[in-house]
Amino acid sequence: MAITAQDQDRLTGRLAEIRPHLDERQWRLLLGAEARAIGRGGVKLVAAAVGASADTVARGARELEAGIEPDGRVRRRGAGRPAVEDADPGLVRALEALVDPESRGDPESPLRWTTKSTSHLAGELAAQGHEVAARTVARLLGEAGYSLQGNAKSVEGKQHPDRDAQFRYISAQVVAFQAAGDPVISVDTKKKELVGNYANGGAEWEPAGAPRRVNVHDFADKELGKAVPYGVYDVTASTGWVNVGTDADTGQFAVESIRRWWNTVGRSAYPHAARLLITADPGGSNGSRLRLWKTELAAFAEQAGLEVTVLHLPPGTSKWNKVEHRLFSHISMNWRGRPLESHEVIIETISAVTTKTGLKVQAVLDTSTYPKGIRISDREMKAFEARHLIRHEFHGNWNYTLPAIPAEQATRPNEQK
Repeated sequence: MAITAQDQDRLTGRLAEIRPHLDERQWRLLLGAEARAIGRGGVKLVAAAVGASADTVARGARELEAGIEPDGRVRRRGAGRPAVEDADPGLVRALEALVDPESRGDPESPLRWTTKSTSHLAGELAAQGHEVAARTVARLLGEAGYSLQGNAKSVEGKQHPDRDAQFRYISAQVVAFQAAGDPVISVDTKKKELVGNYANGGAEWEPAGAPRRVNVHDFADKELGKAVPYGVYDVTASTGWVNVGTDADTGQFAVESIRRWWNTVGRSAYPHAARLLITADPGGSNGSRLRLWKTELAAFAEQAGLEVTVLHLPPGTSKWNKVEHRLFSHISMNWRGRPLESHEVIIETISAVTTKTGLKVQAVLDTSTYPKGIRISDREMKAFEARHLIRHEFHGNWNYTLPAIPAEQATRPNEQK
C-alpha cells in the first residue's frame, strides 16, 4: 500500500507522541504493527519515519506474526549490556578476597578496620580497577552465598579440662537429692535494671504512630536507682522466686535472697527436708571464691537446720545455669518494650510470668542495705573452713557442703560421681 508524504508525516507525529511511554519491546512491536498495516515496503517506510533501524521494525513484525506471549521481558535473552562480572572476569574473585572471613585476621586486608558495607566494598574495588556499583556488589554477594550476619554468642573461651566431669558430677548430685525428696535450686543475679521511665529492649503492641515516650538519656534516677533481681529457681517444682533488691549485689544479699525463699516457699514445700542443694555460677555474688558468700551461707545453714551443698558450674558456662533459661529469659520476655517505671511495676511484672509448661513466679521487694567491702582475713577464713566447710573430694574448690552443725560433728556427705 502506497502512502503519501502527508500520511508519512502524520505517522511520524503519531509515533513520536507515543514513544516516551513505551519500553523497547513495546516500541518494537508497535513499529512492526504499523509496518504490517502498510504492507509491502512498510518496514522501510516506518523505519524512515521514526529514524529506527529497519532490522528493529522487521523483528517487531516477525514477533507479531509468530504470536509470542507477553512475558515481562523487554529485551530478548542475552540482549543488552553484558553482566559486569562477565565484562570483568576478575571482579568476583577480588570481591570474595575482600569479604573472606579469613581477611578479618589479615592486617594487610584493605578493609581490616572498616565496615564492610556494599558502598565501602564498591569503593575498594574501584581503587583496584574494578568499576562497580554498590547495588551490583550486593547482588554478587547474594549469588556467592553471603548475607548480612550478626555475632553469635557461642564461643565460651578456653574450656576447663574437667568441665564435662563437673557437669556429670552436678547431674549425679541433683538426681540423688531429688530421689531423696530434698530441694534443688539454681540461683543467680539477673542483670541490674534502671527503675524509671527508661527505654527497655523489645517491642509491644501499641496504637500505630503512638510509641511509649521514654527518657532520652539513661542516667539512673537518684531516688529510684536500680533494681537488682536475684533469682531462685526450684529445679524440681519448676517455680521461681525473685528477691528484687534496691542496694548492692553482695554475697550477703545473695544468701538473704535464698533465706527469704526458704522461709516463704521452701520450708512449706519441703517440710521434711534436711538438705538443700544449690547450683550456682562460679562468679558474681555467689562465686566459688567469694568468702562472704560462704560465711553467710554457713550462718543460714545453722539457722535453717539444713545441710547446704553448693555445686558451682565450671568457668565459662554461666549460660547453662537453669535459672538463666528457665526463669530469667521468661522475665525478660514479659517486660520487653515496657519501661520499668517503679519497683511496683517490676514486682508485678515478674509475678505475672507464666509459661505453657506451668512455670509460676513470686517476687518480693528487698529494701535492705547491704554494705560493700566487708573483708574476711586469711586467718578468719582458715578458722571458718575448719569448722564450717566440708570440701568434696572432687574439685573441692567448686563443690562443698556447709553443715547445719559444726563440721567436727558432721560426717562427709555421700558424694555421687
